Amino acid sequence: MRSQAYESSKLYKEKVKNYHDKRILNKDFKPGQMVLLFNSRLKLFSGKLKSKWSGPFKIHEVKPYGVVVLEDPISKD
Repeated sequence: MRSQAYESSKLYKEKVKNYHDKRILNKDFKPGQMVLLFNSRLKLFSGKLKSKWSGPFKIHEVKPYGVVVLEDPISKD
């Protein structure tokens, strides 16, 4: 009975993983495109109305494996 429950949960987890993996969208960024930057570490600061998005930034360079170099259009930094 215990092994049957283990196999059942294993099959369920595999199905759920396949379901979610099929719905992942790949983003193709191009130099010159304007994007917003999501700050996931903003939880340290209090304030409910503080936005987690900053920008807009201009994409300066796209490197392999999803690395993107951003440029601030105002300060060119």
